[in-house]
Amino acid sequence: MTADLNDIPAIALGWHRDGTGAALATVVETWGSAPRPVGSQLAISGQGDIMGSVSGGCVEGAVVVEAMDALDDGQPRLLEYGVSDDEAFAVGLACGGTIRVLVEPVGRALPEDMLADLVAARAASTPIAYTVNTTNWTRALAGPDAHPHRFRSDKSGFDDALFVGIHNPALRMAIVGGVHIAQPLITMARQAGFAPVLIDPREAFASPARFPGETLIHDWPDEALQAFGLDARSAVVTLTHDPKIDDPAIRTALASDCFYLGCLGSTRTHGKRVARLQEAGFTEDQIARIHGPVGLDIGAKSPAEIAVSIMADIIQTLRHG
Repeated sequence: MTADLNDIPAIALGWHRDGTGAALATVVETWGSAPRPVGSQLAISGQGDIMGSVSGGCVEGAVVVEAMDALDDGQPRLLEYGVSDDEAFAVGLACGGTIRVLVEPVGRALPEDMLADLVAARAASTPIAYTVNTTNWTRALAGPDAHPHRFRSDKSGFDDALFVGIHNPALRMAIVGGVHIAQPLITMARQAGFAPVLIDPREAFASPARFPGETLIHDWPDEALQAFGLDARSAVVTLTHDPKIDDPAIRTALASDCFYLGCLGSTRTHGKRVARLQEAGFTEDQIARIHGPVGLDIGAKSPAEIAVSIMADIIQTLRHG
């Protein structure tokens, strides 16, 4: 089995099916300045190979030892590592804080078929949650309807004794308009974990020379976004100021489940935009989804600063709604 190096569940399943044996470790709770967020995972093979991280290197060694014991007896472990500042280096969690880590041997505590279904859902970009009741150790897979808030905020965590591990599809961003702001924005989007594309029918704007190595689409924005397939993990940003280009993208985005739609332009420009959308039959609730003028008000001036404000607004919307 060949797996993406970032797909930790697939790597663990591959090691198990190869006969090497595998355990999957997951950060299930954190306090203080924990080095890795809840949901972070580490795969450990029966030969001691590891992929991923639960602490950025602080306690991986201790987790590997526990994983080897779990592979021997088939039982899960719920581990806790915590330190005070003066004990940090002696204990191993050098940054301070406290973490709890769930270790599950694949094929025993964690059923192979359940892990395979999780891996398949991730490969198909289907949102799915892996849940573990730490009182009776029952496990299940669930969809977004079961834990809507956690899927929406992309946050794994405990609901009473039930740990809910969220596995959402990759984040994507469609940027409409190959203007100056798009150059830093598309780079920032990728660094923040989004898969970005640039849409502009004007090839002189969306050119490989101006956006080297980027995915460029020269169709009209409505056609491009329909082919792109907007979903609840998609963000759309329009930057051209030209209603002939921006408006088709906006109308398409408003008819979709995208979690963010931001439109560049002054308050006056946005007022005209709203009027056009009202004339086209869009409701107040639909129009209220637009972040316009786009970006957080941080006093941004340069294209890069404006890109920072847009990226911050997108992340705030993703995490807090």
